[in-house]
Amino acid sequence: MPQFVIEREMPGAGNLGPDDLKGASQKSCSVVDRIDGLEWVHSYVTGDKIYCIYNADDAAQIRDHAEQSGFPANSIAEVRNVISPATAEI
Repeated sequence: MPQFVIEREMPGAGNLGPDDLKGASQKSCSVVDRIDGLEWVHSYVTGDKIYCIYNADDAAQIRDHAEQSGFPANSIAEVRNVISPATAEI
């Protein structure tokens, strides 16, 4: 299944507290549960953005999630490869 990186511009995201993050996570999960074939892997919260990793059939599912959840999807990019320090050893 294809994997996607979603960039969400959310000013102040890095200042969200545990309760806010829990609420956002619950909201996202409730929408994911309604979209067959969509899986939220994890997200990285930075100062003013959240970068999410999703498995999905296509980018349309990501856009559908954004619309239903109310979370922006400013950029959606399909992952073509994954590299790490271990890649240098191959």
